[in-house]
Amino acid sequence: MSDLQYRQLGQSGLRVSLVGLGTNNFGGRIDRDASRPVIHKALDLGINFFDTADVYGNKGGSESILGEVLGSRRKDVILATKFGSPFDEAAGLKGASRRYVFDAVDASLQRLRTDWIDLYQVHRPDPLTPIEETVRALQDLVRSGKVRYVGLSNFAPWQLVEAQWVARELGASAFISSQDEYSLLNRQAETERIPVLQQYGLGLLPFFPLAGGFLSGKYRPGEALPQGARLTAASPLAERTLTERNYRVAGELADFAATRGHTLLELAFSWLAAQPVVSSVIAGATRPEQLEQNARAVAWQLDNEALAQIDRITRQQ
Repeated sequence: MSDLQYRQLGQSGLRVSLVGLGTNNFGGRIDRDASRPVIHKALDLGINFFDTADVYGNKGGSESILGEVLGSRRKDVILATKFGSPFDEAAGLKGASRRYVFDAVDASLQRLRTDWIDLYQVHRPDPLTPIEETVRALQDLVRSGKVRYVGLSNFAPWQLVEAQWVARELGASAFISSQDEYSLLNRQAETERIPVLQQYGLGLLPFFPLAGGFLSGKYRPGEALPQGARLTAASPLAERTLTERNYRVAGELADFAATRGHTLLELAFSWLAAQPVVSSVIAGATRPEQLEQNARAVAWQLDNEALAQIDRITRQQ
């Protein structure tokens, strides 16, 4: 029996594991055979929330691997996927129009080998499509049974409010979640986003909980970057993460954790778990043992004094 905690996803009746499995590595960084033990370990640990997207794994690879490996265990998991990011620019396969939503969901269902998606998320806002059109299309999918709950991702705070209000005005299914970047090194969500989520009943599903791996403890100032890690390649994420300020803050956080018998990774997860708005911490994995680390990490419960000290460390410039 797993000791993993479970929480309500937003104000819905859906209960998800406090640690979720992000599957963006499947079909990309790791193939089907390497993904299989990761998926099986997640199930063994009691992780029931699996998050993917139609574009993950070189366009469809992640969903296909999940569908094949889960098999009869499909019923044991809360399966979340996303649509809207460019799938095929040349064919116009992107966005959140009624036409595309209907096509995208059928393609995802086929790859996932399932009759329903537990949480269907708009991957990013579509400036060319009125939100009313998207909300009505999603409601039709809920009525049809293809989708059970709906969520958002990467929406600005004002867009979250608009989407939730439109759903209410139309009598459609409310959005229950918002998937956004949030970590000890990136707390921007606290200024406007989190108050909106709390006011309108959406659970936060933070991605990049380790700031792209920076909070794994492998990055140290003056040392060579880890081979094959996400942040080693020149990218906007690496440029904004590998800064003098972040190295300093991460070092202080690592010392804070070490004096309490914990690692920096455990601190990163346990701090997110201490935030009431967080429903599940989505973390990718390429090896089964990483999932075991993640599951252990959220067991550390931080008291108010520790949280206050973490605030002092992370809010310095």
